[in-house]
Amino acid sequence: MLDALTLVTGVAALLLAAWCGFAAYRDEATKDWHFIGMAVVTLLALVQLVVGIVQLARGEDPEQGTTIFVAYLLGAAACIPAAGFMSLAERTKWGSLTVAAGAVVLAVLEVRLYDIWGG
Repeated sequence: MLDALTLVTGVAALLLAAWCGFAAYRDEATKDWHFIGMAVVTLLALVQLVVGIVQLARGEDPEQGTTIFVAYLLGAAACIPAAGFMSLAERTKWGSLTVAAGAVVLAVLEVRLYDIWGG
């Protein structure tokens, strides 16, 4: 697995969490700018998904098993879009807080992906 991509995705997720957490602190709903940030983080997670699948196809094996690795990759790719859709349903500060929580979950998933691969 590409360690740099995992690090960048995790840091971007934490920055998104801080940004949306600050919006929730200010009693603001998610705005268009937040959704652009979510799109960037989601794009990073999708690139990571493709890179992970390509590495598996090339015959490289994660240390803790392929099934759990693919499950974490899929969960990481779906985390931010799910939080974004939930924030659309709740157009208050709680929507921003939902995205912040989803971004923290993504950062934790990135650490776990690093461990599963054998980092």
